[in-house]
Amino acid sequence: MSVIVVTWNALPWVEQALESVRGHETIVVDNGSSDGTVELVRERFPDVRLLQEENKGFGAGSNAGMRVAAGDWFLLLNSDAWAKEGALERLVAFGEAHPDAAVVGPKLRFPDGRLQRSVRGFPTLWRLATEYLFLRKLAPRSRALNAFYGNGFGYDRPLEAEFLMGSVLLVRREAADTVGLFDEDFFMFSEETDWCYRFRQAGWKVLFTPDAEFVHVGGASTRQNWSPMFREQVRGHVRFLAKHHGAREAERGRRLLRVSLRLRGLLFPGDRGRTYAETARWLGGSSLEELLAR
Repeated sequence: MSVIVVTWNALPWVEQALESVRGHETIVVDNGSSDGTVELVRERFPDVRLLQEENKGFGAGSNAGMRVAAGDWFLLLNSDAWAKEGALERLVAFGEAHPDAAVVGPKLRFPDGRLQRSVRGFPTLWRLATEYLFLRKLAPRSRALNAFYGNGFGYDRPLEAEFLMGSVLLVRREAADTVGLFDEDFFMFSEETDWCYRFRQAGWKVLFTPDAEFVHVGGASTRQNWSPMFREQVRGHVRFLAKHHGAREAERGRRLLRVSLRLRGLLFPGDRGRTYAETARWLGGSSLEELLAR
């Protein structure tokens, strides 16, 4: 098994992430950190292979690591996530016991011990509407209104998922060889959505197991540049629709998101409201092709 960690200004969490996987082949792909991440990796983890790359996004960074990795499994580990004792071995054992699994995800917890819900449903127009128009708030326990966030999914037993958050993913090399690596057109957000969709289309499974637990802080990199990262999140939804459901469906998604974000811009004060309003203007200020251009 090979561990791939993509970093971008990853202090203070990356040290704990790398410490938790000592003893395994580990590749750190740094996307231009300026906070001392590279220096820390070199000093504290001399056995780690360090690649310094131009920042082409999370998917591209992960691909760079996977291309030089030797293992039969890739553990894609966020720089703000770490394995609890024995979790890595249990995660791999579960994957080995399920030969039809392309992706296996562990149970995630916040640092304070709370469950972090990592199961998601593939974006559709309806599911995007339930999220961005607050419809899911009307009935938080309804599967119909909360499928985007995997509502009703039990985190107490192994189950099949549509896709899992990319914070911690164990990926079978054989499956990746079959469908290809991350689509690098997804700069950040939705790259794991697209990958899991392709795995499932090829007949592989995406599985969750509660027997392995990892801690994930969440948002350690995205909070540093929340406004442009939110735009990338929205772009990822539209790109997914365009790639898998066609330009017409993506155009409908663009209009839906524009309306919902204009509404959010009116409802939320301060920087958050401004980000919503600016993203709505961006959605309406260019064609679908221009919007999806890197």
